[in-house]
This record gives sequence, C-alpha cells and structure tokens, in this order.
Amino acid sequence: MIAVATPGGLVDVIGQSVTADAWFAIDQDRIDAFADTTDDHQWIHVDPVRAAQGPFGATVAHGYLTLSLIPSLTDGLVEVGGTGLVVNYGLDKVRFLQPVTAGSRIRASSTVTSAEPTAQGVRATFTITVEIEGATKPALIAETVVLYFAA
Repeated sequence: MIAVATPGGLVDVIGQSVTADAWFAIDQDRIDAFADTTDDHQWIHVDPVRAAQGPFGATVAHGYLTLSLIPSLTDGLVEVGGTGLVVNYGLDKVRFLQPVTAGSRIRASSTVTSAEPTAQGVRATFTITVEIEGATKPALIAETVVLYFAA
C-alpha cells in the first residue's frame, strides 16, 4: 500500500507502484449482468456456445466491464489521509490489450504518475494496469485522474 497523510503528500510518492494481492474472478454471470445493464449483447460476450468457436475460445468480458472495475480492483492500494472528498476526474488514456475470458481472474497495479495542486485540491494521475492471471500481456492499461479535496 502507498499511504500519504494528506493529498499534497502524493507529490512525494510520484513513481511509486503497488499491486493488489487478491485476484478478482470474472464469471459469465457478471458478464451477462453487464450486458443487460449496457444493452451490449454481442455474441462474443453472452453466447458461450458460439464464442467457443470464435477467436478467443470462450466468451469475453466487455472492455468497459474491465475498465469499470478499476475502482474496486484498486481499492486500498493508495490511501490518502486528510481528504474530505475524492472525485473521479476522468481518464487520459485507455488501451485494451488482451481480452478477459469468462472464468479468468484479474488484479490491478497502480503507479502514481503525477500529482498537481489545484485551486480545488490535488489532481493526481495513476497508471493502472489490469493483469490476467497466467497471461503475459495485461488486459488493459489506463491513466486515471482523481481529484482529492482536503478535509
């Protein structure tokens, strides 16, 4: 875990990385629920029989499903004390590098890439890498931007 006492302390940990210990399972029920929520029922996600004959040999999670799990996958990796509010400010770059097949397990690592004091608080950028257990390439790499308001 990377821990700082205040949002301003993020400046002192730029370049530091941390990886989650726990793996997170991506099962077909989660993929189906995401398909229902987003109305994206492409066969590669929801038809195990057809997908078994497709390019990945199984159904795959939506890239946006994997992306949407970043808050959960990174929970507890970076602790910033003295915050009154933390806001997802956006994404600067996202690349989906490898599909996550149903039944896979994933986890995230986070690198503090930048931290800049602003009039509102501290705006920090993290490079998040989501890896797939046993795979040589990550599922995705994203630059997330978070705004920390002091307490």
